[in-house]
Amino acid sequence: MANTFKLVTKAGVTSSDVIYTVASSTTAVILGLTLGNTTTSQTTATVTINTDTSNMSGANNEANQAVEIITNAPIPAGSSLSVLDGKIVLATTDEIIVIGSGATDVILSVMEIT
Repeated sequence: MANTFKLVTKAGVTSSDVIYTVASSTTAVILGLTLGNTTTSQTTATVTINTDTSNMSGANNEANQAVEIITNAPIPAGSSLSVLDGKIVLATTDEIIVIGSGATDVILSVMEIT
């Protein structure tokens, strides 16, 4: 298995935007996610993990659902917000979606395992 570290950036997100989608035959570990407010006013941001993969086999074999990591979190003018306290593991086709109420810059650090 190869580990590849990647940086994904997107400037000025103002609506729902898929920032990252896990490639086929890949597992991804989200190492960090930072949102920056590039405006002169407070903005808000929502981050969603969109997944429909199933969990482990056996008693826990249930389909996952889309969930929000943060919802309408305030980001003061000219500052940033670190969204993750720990790591998140994603499977093939899982997505990270960001919605910004104003120009929101996104910095995502990922380790892909292939």
